[in-house]
Amino acid sequence: MRGFLTIPHTMYVKGCSQCGARPVIALLKVGEYTVKCPASDNHYHTEPGLIDLEDWNRHNHPQPKGGYSVSSAIAV
Repeated sequence: MRGFLTIPHTMYVKGCSQCGARPVIALLKVGEYTVKCPASDNHYHTEPGLIDLEDWNRHNHPQPKGGYSVSSAIAV
């Protein structure tokens, strides 16, 4: 992918909460980077600045598969 840096697999990062893709680092302008989903610009991305993997991990919680709902998980 041209214009992006891939994050090494030895570093822990969560996948995109909307599509599950592993994030990339994009250079916006000199000295400003963002961690973003490579699949879409509409998915979550960090604020421009330093590379902030902690912010990415805080805001990307994979969605459960199969229509899981909290109300059905509560034992009665």
